[in-house]
Amino acid sequence: MIRVLLFEDNTDLAESLGELMKDTDDIRLIAHYTNAQKAEKHVSYHHPDVVMMDIDMPVENGLQGLRAIRAAGSGVMVIMFTVMEDNENVFQAICHGASGYLLKQTAPEKILDGIREAISGGAPMTPSIARKVLTLFAQPFKKSDDLQKLTAREHDVLSLLVRGHSYKMAAAQLEIGVETLRFHIKNIYAKLHVNSKSEAVAKALLNRVV
Repeated sequence: MIRVLLFEDNTDLAESLGELMKDTDDIRLIAHYTNAQKAEKHVSYHHPDVVMMDIDMPVENGLQGLRAIRAAGSGVMVIMFTVMEDNENVFQAICHGASGYLLKQTAPEKILDGIREAISGGAPMTPSIARKVLTLFAQPFKKSDDLQKLTAREHDVLSLLVRGHSYKMAAAQLEIGVETLRFHIKNIYAKLHVNSKSEAVAKALLNRVV
């Protein structure tokens, strides 16, 4: 039996998923939480085989929950289950150890198949998400002098972005104002010849400079 732990703030959807799993012979919803606060403790308590994690939740969102689960050393399969399909969320989820990424509009049977696929060692993804991932990683950045142009402060900023910090969190960590942080980020983009946070983080990760 595949034991599923769900983090989802839409209780109607959570109930529907529970009923869907009851109709199978091999999958059961064992617990449901409406935010990702203490996600790592819930995983440790319930010992699920698969975690299904929404991203946009109150208190603590799914990306924070994912990072906490991985920081605790858990190797449990974590499938992001969300309506959010922008590059930033997809990239952050994959880089922080998500086992799969399914959109909520995925057909019920495909959701069940995705859970089974994760247990079998696969990485279930809605087709549109798989295309985004391929696009993000299709052309790895080559080593260049661009990365050496970053100042120590800009390197610190980039390191925090890689770790998933928001602008506000990064500014607080560095004890600077958000506008000052934005100034550093603008310089990072210019020096790395990128146009977004995802591209900057990708360049850092692919070149192992952070």
